[in-house]
Amino acid sequence: MERTGTTDLLTAPCQRRVRAVSGGAPMLDGMTDTAAAPATRPHRLAGMLLADRHSLPLSIALHLVPGILIVVAYLLIAEPFVTAIGYPIFLAWAIALVVVLLPLLGGLLWLGRERNGRPSLRGVVGYLGRPIPRGRIIAAVAGLIVWMTVVSLALTPLDDAVFDALFTWIPFEGAGGSATTYLDGYEHSLLVTTMLIGLPLTGFSLPLIEELYFRGFLLPRIAHLGWRAPLLNTVLFSVYHFWAPWTVVSKVIFMFPAVWLVWRKHDIRLSIGMHVGTTLLMAGIGTVALALNLV
Repeated sequence: MERTGTTDLLTAPCQRRVRAVSGGAPMLDGMTDTAAAPATRPHRLAGMLLADRHSLPLSIALHLVPGILIVVAYLLIAEPFVTAIGYPIFLAWAIALVVVLLPLLGGLLWLGRERNGRPSLRGVVGYLGRPIPRGRIIAAVAGLIVWMTVVSLALTPLDDAVFDALFTWIPFEGAGGSATTYLDGYEHSLLVTTMLIGLPLTGFSLPLIEELYFRGFLLPRIAHLGWRAPLLNTVLFSVYHFWAPWTVVSKVIFMFPAVWLVWRKHDIRLSIGMHVGTTLLMAGIGTVALALNLV
């Protein structure tokens, strides 16, 4: 799995505002709007999820339940299948993530349909505006990618130490502090095939869905907590990785700066750029290195 999974670059203050959408429910500031989509009365569950604010218990549940479901999908579906075909267990975690995160994206689109009358992320995912100029966003994302890459690699010994001290009982095959333990002990051809399959998933699409859900859907709805919102979001996102609890501390450290900037600047491109950019970079380098027998 990727070790997902930065620097105070932008500090202009911003205030959370709610603006009314014609004929419909309030919409969080930072969510895109168009006058063309008709407003509809949402389903009761959708109305609760689309509320301007989530209660703390609801937010905690929405952060953590997907992680529990991923572990269940791994144990009941992905691990037996991948073991049966003899592929690296890394592929099982990729499959488990797909089984849960794709329906999660579908759920966001369903909320958009309930909100707008058609499948859409408008009014569901926040911070989609582009308040930061292109040049500054490129520079910020580049800095965040360097931060996440360097810090995550530097904290690998911490992950190893936490695993050895607290989590050697974890029953998952390949569990361990190193990011490569899920790939150890398999034939070279299977490793390359697995990495090629995983590259568009764990390298791009799955981190993107995580950002849309955790930073775009959940974070704006606890923004009323002030500076505690990005901290809570980061901690819960780190804990959500139930399959690698020994990495919680390191994830909080290398994820928090980007999450704080997203909350501060109302621009989700910051965390998407860092998270997706870093996982794609590391997965790409790993795939090439394996293909060329460099590792």
